[in-house]
Amino acid sequence: MKKIGAVIVGLMAAMPVFAQMTPVGLWRSADDKTGEAKAEIRISDNAGALSGRIEKTLKKGADPAAVCAECTDDRKGQPIKGLEIIRGGKKEADKDVWSGGKIIDPENGKEYSASFTPVEGGAKLEVRGYLGPFWRTQVWQRVN
Repeated sequence: MKKIGAVIVGLMAAMPVFAQMTPVGLWRSADDKTGEAKAEIRISDNAGALSGRIEKTLKKGADPAAVCAECTDDRKGQPIKGLEIIRGGKKEADKDVWSGGKIIDPENGKEYSASFTPVEGGAKLEVRGYLGPFWRTQVWQRVN
C-alpha cells in the first residue's frame, strides 16, 4: 500500500511538468550575443492561436517610452511595452510544436515566420524564426 501511495504522490508531483508543455505563459528572452536578459514576453492562447506581448523590458539602459519605430505595419509607433510580437501559431497534431505563426523583432521591424517548441519539461521554449531558407533559434526561459 505504501508503494501505491508513493507512486500516486510521484505522479501528482509530475503533473505540473506535463501541464507546462505549452508556450502559454511568461518567458524571459536573452540577447544572442551577450546572454543579457532582454524582455519578458507573455504568450497567451486566443482561440487556438498564440499571441505574445512584451510585458517588461529588461535591457540595461532601455528607454521605457521606446516605440517600435522600425515596424512597418499596425505596430509602427506603438510602445515596446505591451507590443504584440507574436501572432498566430497553432499546435501541430501529435507534436509539442506550435507553428504557422509570425514573430517581429522590434529592434529592426523585421517579421519572421515562427515556430515554438517547449523543451526541458516546459522550462524552456525554443523560438525559431524563419526568413526563407534561413532560420535562427533562441531559447527563452520560463518565468515562474
